[in-house]
Amino acid sequence: MKLTTLLFDLDGTLLPLDNDHFTKGYFKHLAACVAHLLSPEQFVAQVWASTKAMVKNDDPDLTNEQVFKADFLRALELKEEEIFPLVDDFYNRAFGDLSHLSEPTPLAREICQAALQKGYMLALATNPLFPRAATQHRMRWAGIDDLPFALVTTYEDSHFCKPNPNYFLEIVQKIGVPAESCMMIGNDACEDLVAGQVGMQTYWVNNLAVPDEQTLPFDHRGTLEDLLRFVREELPTVR
Repeated sequence: MKLTTLLFDLDGTLLPLDNDHFTKGYFKHLAACVAHLLSPEQFVAQVWASTKAMVKNDDPDLTNEQVFKADFLRALELKEEEIFPLVDDFYNRAFGDLSHLSEPTPLAREICQAALQKGYMLALATNPLFPRAATQHRMRWAGIDDLPFALVTTYEDSHFCKPNPNYFLEIVQKIGVPAESCMMIGNDACEDLVAGQVGMQTYWVNNLAVPDEQTLPFDHRGTLEDLLRFVREELPTVR
């Protein structure tokens, strides 16, 4: 089937970053916003636990946001209005100032623009663990916030997370294309490459690391520089 659609991961792909450095840095700032309610240790531990609940969820009737909040509030015996307005305010405002925790590259925009010029539909298939505001900030850091993505997955409107194959099936259902016409492009050897299980082509973005037993099958691999050449020189024009 003709390739028409490219799905891009964000963190670690279009927005290079060290995941541990990024997570520790932003958790430090987020925990400070609710320190009068919870100790940083208790807050961070519960965020991780409720994130795991999101990742495990396979109920198509519940959004990731609903799963996260229900698990979080139940565990800490808090009311939503006690804590989530503070969390939302952090993501809307302070989170946007944390670009120093990432390592943006102009290659991200060049890759997306090259694909658009060839007629490809683009979707930003970032694992929907974050609120929309946080995703928009990270898109801005990457220099791609003004590009015409057909879909950007966030925790408000997604019902599954990577590496659940249903995450990718929900995307193609929303944008109205068959999975076989898509290529998933990302840096995670499991979370992104699992897209191959639903019929998508896959491109593993890495620094040519040696695949191990955790690495799922992939169709293409290379650095961001390689990906730019691939899009410019190897992908056929759609229209």
